[in-house]
Amino acid sequence: MGSLKNLFITWSGQQPESLTMLPPSGSYRTYYRIKSSGKSYIGAWNNDLKENKAFIHISKHFKNKGLNVPEIYAENLNQDIYILQDLGDKTLLKFINQNTQKKEYTTEIIDTYKKIIEHLPAIQVEGGQGFDYSVCYPRSSFDKQSMMWDLNYFKYYFLKLARVPFNEQELEDDFQTLSNYLLTTDCNHFMYRDFQSRNIMLVDNEPYFIDYQGGRKGALQYDIASILFEAKTNLPASLRELLLDHYLESLNKYIKVARKEFMSYYYGYVYIRLMQALGAYGFRGLYEKKTLFLQSIPPAINHLEWILQHVSLPVKIPMLTKVFESMVNSDDVRKLAAGMTRVTVTINSFSYRRGIPVDDSEYGGGYVFDCRYLPNPGKYDEFRNITGCDKPVQDFLDKEEEMQDFLRSVFALVDSSIEKYLSRDFTHLMVNFGCTGGQHRSVYSAEKLSEHLSGKFVNTINIRLRHRELEMKNL
Repeated sequence: MGSLKNLFITWSGQQPESLTMLPPSGSYRTYYRIKSSGKSYIGAWNNDLKENKAFIHISKHFKNKGLNVPEIYAENLNQDIYILQDLGDKTLLKFINQNTQKKEYTTEIIDTYKKIIEHLPAIQVEGGQGFDYSVCYPRSSFDKQSMMWDLNYFKYYFLKLARVPFNEQELEDDFQTLSNYLLTTDCNHFMYRDFQSRNIMLVDNEPYFIDYQGGRKGALQYDIASILFEAKTNLPASLRELLLDHYLESLNKYIKVARKEFMSYYYGYVYIRLMQALGAYGFRGLYEKKTLFLQSIPPAINHLEWILQHVSLPVKIPMLTKVFESMVNSDDVRKLAAGMTRVTVTINSFSYRRGIPVDDSEYGGGYVFDCRYLPNPGKYDEFRNITGCDKPVQDFLDKEEEMQDFLRSVFALVDSSIEKYLSRDFTHLMVNFGCTGGQHRSVYSAEKLSEHLSGKFVNTINIRLRHRELEMKNL
């Protein structure tokens, strides 16, 4: 993008060596990684001016407070662009996917969650001190209007599209009751709004926070509910309770909050957060046909089921409760994700000396990526007799920027293809990585793509990973 390149030159006085689009996320913003003089930066384009102003203002305010957020280097809001600190690619979600053992959360993951949660009260309490809420977008506070937007989002984009029956007037009455109750607690702190694993970066094991442009004044309960009842991570109840206790201990270092008072509103905020999330899954998955979002519906329904079984709110919401029970007991709702067509992705590494692997499905085609131009560990004696599956080779290539730029481009292309394949009921995709010997670069690339897809397309694809030349050696 020419305007982003010009902004970088104006700010840094340097020509960018590369400008690479990053894989799309859940938002409509577009991000680029800019490389220059051995350093890396993020360029952002977003045509929502008010959202840009909110993000930049919050970032600068938080940075002045010493909070772990990216630094804003340059901006041109007339052209919808800005440049900010590059925090890398390691999100909390990616860290969890890489470190979970047999679906069990390790001590390392739990300790990381605790560290993250210790930062949340600082964001909510210190971040809210002296903050100008008039810049928040689309509302300055999580008030009655904000709540009704979320509740109707749930009604129209989830309940209607998933064909969950309800009496509209009675449901509307319960929305009014729930929102009125939620607003009777202290709603005068900074509410991050989307405090979840994709918006938390890990840099040298230290958490940094992004995507708070929807932040506004609100209740403390909402953000801790967001991360503990997140569908993607699907934390078990015992771990949620442990982390909630840790949050309340951390919070009391900033302000004194009575546990009983806090808990009397907590599960009400869990409900409204889950409804907002289900509205998003319905809009993106059922309406926009982005099937990746459908896989979050079953764990969100499981969270609702647990609350129905273990929690009683101090207000009566009979129609909403009936709706939740219908969702929990509906095989059709639970099968929204299970009904998705699973794509089989075959990933091969190979040597060009023996030709490109043949697609053994009935469809043919797929991608072939030539890795021969990339840095070659095979030139060095210490790597000659090991492969891209081995840690020393992986450590070597992990540090090669050329290799990482190549993989980012591959990930973006393959991710986009899988999304389309899922939406169009295609069932097979082949991805081939070739190099000279089929031992180092191609093997490493195939392993990394398999790892990336396993973390991103949970329960929606089957992965077949094959290292052809290594198999031949073992015959």
